[in-house]
Amino acid sequence: MEVIAETAALRGQKVGFFFPDLTRASPTFDSIVNTLKPAIKSSNKTDLMIKLITGGLIECWTLNDKHSGRSRGYDLVLIDEASLCENLEEVYQLSIAPTLLLSGGPTIMAGTPLGTDEDSFFYKCCTIKEPSEKWPLIWKEFHKPTSSSPLITPEAIALLKTQFPPLVYAQEYEAQFVSWAGESLFKLPSLLVDGHGAEYPQVCEMVFATVDTAVKDGAENDGTAVCYWAINKYGKGAPLTVLDWQIEQITADMQVNWMPSIFKRLEELAKACRARYGSIGVFIEDRQTGTMLLQHGEKVGWDTHGIPGELTQIGKSGRASLSSGPVFQGRVKLSQYAFDKVTEYKGITRNHLVTQVMSFSLGDKQAYKRADDLADCFFYGVLVALEGEAPLLD
Repeated sequence: MEVIAETAALRGQKVGFFFPDLTRASPTFDSIVNTLKPAIKSSNKTDLMIKLITGGLIECWTLNDKHSGRSRGYDLVLIDEASLCENLEEVYQLSIAPTLLLSGGPTIMAGTPLGTDEDSFFYKCCTIKEPSEKWPLIWKEFHKPTSSSPLITPEAIALLKTQFPPLVYAQEYEAQFVSWAGESLFKLPSLLVDGHGAEYPQVCEMVFATVDTAVKDGAENDGTAVCYWAINKYGKGAPLTVLDWQIEQITADMQVNWMPSIFKRLEELAKACRARYGSIGVFIEDRQTGTMLLQHGEKVGWDTHGIPGELTQIGKSGRASLSSGPVFQGRVKLSQYAFDKVTEYKGITRNHLVTQVMSFSLGDKQAYKRADDLADCFFYGVLVALEGEAPLLD
């Protein structure tokens, strides 16, 4: 998509480039500026606008605003990660499509399928093949699975098939619209050992914690959760084990007072698992009240770390998909203690970690109504340890 935008602008065309959010727009903007530097007349990171000496123009928009692009005029419209854009049909028809009225130029949407949501504009554009009164305009679909890339070998493709659950592979790598109705992304037997929780490692490399903080006080489904982990590189057992977990409703002003108890628990677990490098601290998402905890931690000398941006930017569904691979491969296990643990949260007594992780499904429209703070802690822990640009188990 970047190359298409750059080529069109170098030819003097005006391009409207639309993204689900600023997190995805900003890196693309920077990359285009770097590539077209010799031909740039001016660029503005605040307005996400690039003007070229050829007369070409690239304007980047986020679709958080339903009026994105309104009153502008383009020769080409590009929509990136279209499956992640909420209310895209309304925004496209009312604001984006009119920008092409004078030029009659094309629209190109790109994205990876995300379930079979019949309300999704991207899904409908790809699957409706016959015009009707409600759907008069038929889009031309170009389907390119990962295996079509000349940069990826057949051996690498074959390996991917063994590393992810079949439905995840079909969606993420074969670019198929997969129905997740009634399908959990994670299967409990993958996290157990012969139907039981794993023993604590007798010796491990290190222990750490991941924290997901409440977005705001009083939110119906917002809690503050923590997962404790052991990384095992040389000893007996899985590379990554969930040692313990906790979920509470804690107001933002009390989270600072709650943090010392996490460090205390980490020290207890480091002794129990004979961690060679002890505790390496707490990883917190750098947003909302998490930002406050990170700032306070730096001030008072806590061993706190922001979770890498490449993991926070991909969204909950993206994190779940990536973490499903190591779980499917048997590299992640629940300890017997974490498996047996039952606590009360919001008047419900159960194992909230198992419930949240096992009930997570991609493309679930009702997911926003469910508590998933521990599930996100779980996804972050798997990715911080085993995936990302700088995994701990390396």
